[in-house]
Amino acid sequence: MRDVVDAHTTNKTLIAPLRAAMYEFSEAGVRAALASLVAPDAVVHMPYPLGDVTGPEALYDQAYAPLFRSVPDLERRDYIVMAGRTEHGDDWVGCGGYYTGTFVAPWLDIPPTGHIVHMRFHEFYRMVDGRVAEIQTLWDIPEVMMQAHAWPMAPSLGREWHVPGPATQDGLVPGPWDAGRAQESCRHVVEMLGHLQKHPGLGGPELMEMERFWHPRMTWYGPSGIGTARGIAGFRNWHQIPFLSGMPDRGQYTDGIACHFFGDGDYAAVTGWPNMSQTVTHDGWMGIAPSGRKIALCSLDFWRIENGLIRENWVMVDILDAYRQLGVDVFGRLREFNKGRVRGAIPFPVGDV
Repeated sequence: MRDVVDAHTTNKTLIAPLRAAMYEFSEAGVRAALASLVAPDAVVHMPYPLGDVTGPEALYDQAYAPLFRSVPDLERRDYIVMAGRTEHGDDWVGCGGYYTGTFVAPWLDIPPTGHIVHMRFHEFYRMVDGRVAEIQTLWDIPEVMMQAHAWPMAPSLGREWHVPGPATQDGLVPGPWDAGRAQESCRHVVEMLGHLQKHPGLGGPELMEMERFWHPRMTWYGPSGIGTARGIAGFRNWHQIPFLSGMPDRGQYTDGIACHFFGDGDYAAVTGWPNMSQTVTHDGWMGIAPSGRKIALCSLDFWRIENGLIRENWVMVDILDAYRQLGVDVFGRLREFNKGRVRGAIPFPVGDV
């Protein structure tokens, strides 16, 4: 059995050929890398509307092939690659970055632009005996809709932009894995989240002790549809207050919910599918009227600790699945809003004669 301290460095090395194949994206190269790394019976959780698939072949055919047809110069860029062991003894590799290339053919009914497009991803790989046994993936599909000027829902409260990687440019965490640092990063984040859940059920926002956990120049990089917030005040104004005003029972339901944390250096991550459950009531959420429906949310997050405080937090939530659970057909609205646009592909390379 591999030493746990070395296993996580090894697992990041095992993921590297897949990352490299997706940087120089080709069907043959990516299919081969997936087949080599991903177990035939691996369960792959994808965001709505892509859904769950099993094994590397279905993953390529149902997720990557349509995207590659729409973005023929597709490439993957990672700015976070970390690994660690959860409290339940599972080994995970967490990757964060974005896919980019020229958007020349419709994808999920999103009209092409002929311009470069970027789509943020968080992809988590559970490793067993040198193979990927499970993948949890969130792609920021709403981000593509917005770049195509095709977003059919309410505007974001936060700032929509091209979310950057770590300010310290150290997100590709090298080995060897340091158990002490990893555990301290996780401890800080778990304790912070425990304090966040004290409000509003137990009292006012002072119970969260935000200044104890968060850097005064923190940046919270939310998913498109919510947007990015700067500083504790920005986090509360543009995300937390609207979130809690619409779902004040946040954190009260634990059945079917899982949150598993792992750390690597100054980084911590959480995985769970789903890992939140609450009811949309009171003020509603993201411009959606309160329905009284309980929804489950899938979130894959990274935190970076700097001098004992959280300086950056990358958050991905399956926003489109939340709309689905609330009875809102985002893709139906997208088609209605854009049915006057010319359909079809743009010649690639764009403008080539």
